[in-house]
Amino acid sequence: QVQLGESGGGLVQAGGSLRPSCAVSGRTFSSYVMGWFRQAPGKEREFVAAISRSGQITDYTDSVKGRFTISRDNAKNTVYLQMNSLKPDDTAVYYCAAGPFLVRSVWSYSSWGQGTQVTVSS
Repeated sequence: QVQLGESGGGLVQAGGSLRPSCAVSGRTFSSYVMGWFRQAPGKEREFVAAISRSGQITDYTDSVKGRFTISRDNAKNTVYLQMNSLKPDDTAVYYCAAGPFLVRSVWSYSSWGQGTQVTVSS
C-alpha cells in the first residue's frame, strides 16, 4: 500500500485552468498505474484519466479529451492533472488513485487520496 495526498484544487472561472497534483509516499511509485477520478454531489465517482507506469500511455474519458493532460514524475513520486478550458460541469472532488492496471474501473485501484475540491464558476 502507498499513501496518496492531493493538492492544487480551488475555485476558478469557466475557461480557466488548474493543475492538481498528487504526492505518493513509498519507493514503489513507478510500479503503479495512476489514475484521476472525480465525484460531483449526488453522482457516482467517475474515471477522468490514467497513466501507465512509464508515463508513455494515457487514457482519458471523452468529456476531458483535448482539455486535460495527465502526467507523472517518477523521480518526485508525483502525478499531475493539467486542466484547461474548465467548465462548470467539471466541478467535483478530484481523487488520485494507484493500481496495477490501466483501466477505468474504480474497483481496480487499491489506494486513494483524500480528494481535492475543484469548483468552476460560470
